[in-house]
Amino acid sequence: MRTDPVGRFLAALGPGEREVIGARPRREQERLAAAWERELETDDELDTLDELSPPAAESEAARRVLDRETGRQPPAGGA
Repeated sequence: MRTDPVGRFLAALGPGEREVIGARPRREQERLAAAWERELETDDELDTLDELSPPAAESEAARRVLDRETGRQPPAGGA
């Protein structure tokens, strides 16, 4: 199991997103990973999802962080 926040964050991303974020400077990766960890800690909806599927909760938190932190538009029908 990965303990490095950046490694865990990158693992929660889809393959295409992982490649794009992995090519960014380490400092930006660390900033995004910190935002991802805050999302996991503070969002009650993710707590419920985490009980059912921790990987799904981590992936959802990563998607939300990328949407918010990079200005990316969420998919239609998404949160």
